[in-house]
Amino acid sequence: MAKLWGGRFDDCIDPVLEKLNSSINTDQRLWRVDIKGSKAYAKGLKDINLLTQEEENEIQKGLDNIYDEWENEKFAIQLSDEDIHTAIERRLKEMIGPETGGKLHTGRSRNDQVSNDMRLYIRHEMYPKLSLILSLLLQGLKNRANQYILISKDETTNKPLIFPGYTHLQRAQPVAFSHWILSYAWPFKRDLDKLKYIVSQEPWGISTLSLGSGAIAGNPLKGFDRIKLAKELDFQHCSLNSMDATSDRDFIMDILYWASIVGIHLSRLSEDLILYSTKEFGYIILPDKYTTGSSLMPQKKNPDSLELIRGKSAILISNCNALLVILKGLPSTYNKDLQDDKRLLFDSFDILLSSLKIMVGIIDAFEVNEDRCYNALSPDMLATDLAYYLVNKGLPFRDAHHVSGKVVNFAEKNLTTIDKIDLKDLKNINPLFEKDVINIWNYVNSVEQYKAIGGTGTSSILSQINVLDQYLIDK
Repeated sequence: MAKLWGGRFDDCIDPVLEKLNSSINTDQRLWRVDIKGSKAYAKGLKDINLLTQEEENEIQKGLDNIYDEWENEKFAIQLSDEDIHTAIERRLKEMIGPETGGKLHTGRSRNDQVSNDMRLYIRHEMYPKLSLILSLLLQGLKNRANQYILISKDETTNKPLIFPGYTHLQRAQPVAFSHWILSYAWPFKRDLDKLKYIVSQEPWGISTLSLGSGAIAGNPLKGFDRIKLAKELDFQHCSLNSMDATSDRDFIMDILYWASIVGIHLSRLSEDLILYSTKEFGYIILPDKYTTGSSLMPQKKNPDSLELIRGKSAILISNCNALLVILKGLPSTYNKDLQDDKRLLFDSFDILLSSLKIMVGIIDAFEVNEDRCYNALSPDMLATDLAYYLVNKGLPFRDAHHVSGKVVNFAEKNLTTIDKIDLKDLKNINPLFEKDVINIWNYVNSVEQYKAIGGTGTSSILSQINVLDQYLIDK
């Protein structure tokens, strides 16, 4: 079949180049939005009398039939179909005839068509799925945090689940298990907010119509109304420079960078879950359906799902970097280098969606070994509380920090723990120590003193959960 652009050529394209030039295997997933844009464009051509009402009806019906073929997996791709735009136009001509079908592309280029399709795809295909799965992850994190705010270890005790908080991977201070879970809810909430802004609110990029820009110079059709076309496709703005519109991929860069950040958040959460599920930590037990075994060692239960998420985050970053490198040396307007923007975008979308789905399942199903969490607490983690005790006695914090360090040093040299040091020995270190120092050796009291906004105390955690509750309701 003759190429759409083949009129000025005498020789056929080299088969190797034809294969390299073809993007139909990648961009066929644009079929819904390509048809959506074409239907709206046909209305615009009818409005300026370049299509009769009968011709527009034929085109609309033909596009509807093509939609049904794709929907029912009956659309037959041919070797001559370079891309999704070529395939749909070819099929339309087959259905309604080349004379009427050939009019649809009047004033339109694949340059502005693909740019517009990508914007539509992000808005109508990617955004709903990614925003939904991020909301489900937020809901899951919130639910698990709520589960461990107050738990009963026996009939007379009701206290939050507490375990070690870490800095530099060293035990630092006691924190509520719920506080740790929520420390990942907030990054994913930011991710959800940023996605909404990128897709719906920014005054450029994804919310801007590029269709009607032609190949480079714009649309020459007298009376063609791009503002009406933008409204028809639910865009907030029209591009104001046709040369910029056909080459702009900033909106894809926004999404790829955003996906990289989400990937980093997923990777860090994965790392925590991997560590906490090891025999050495033992705080959590991963569900069987998200783990695998060893072909040699029968006892193994490997966190492959989390390791894959952690590894895939590198690909998200590399996809972002790849498009940056593609763009950095291009001259103005469209260049074929941009064909790979779709592969990078779709790959990142697929990776992110599957990673988020897996993480939702893990968060909902992992078990917590409460005893291991409590048993991992050690009195030296209350050294900061000891310093605060002295601060409340009037000692400046830097001096109190120094004294608390001496207490830790004394305990280490005497092969004991700081809570077992006699009051007499404590007084020898600093006379401000009194009998009430015994109240320091309580992990629940330690956690609950952090009542200020953002702290690990129960009141602060409840406040965090309330904010997330309202956010998810409003969303």
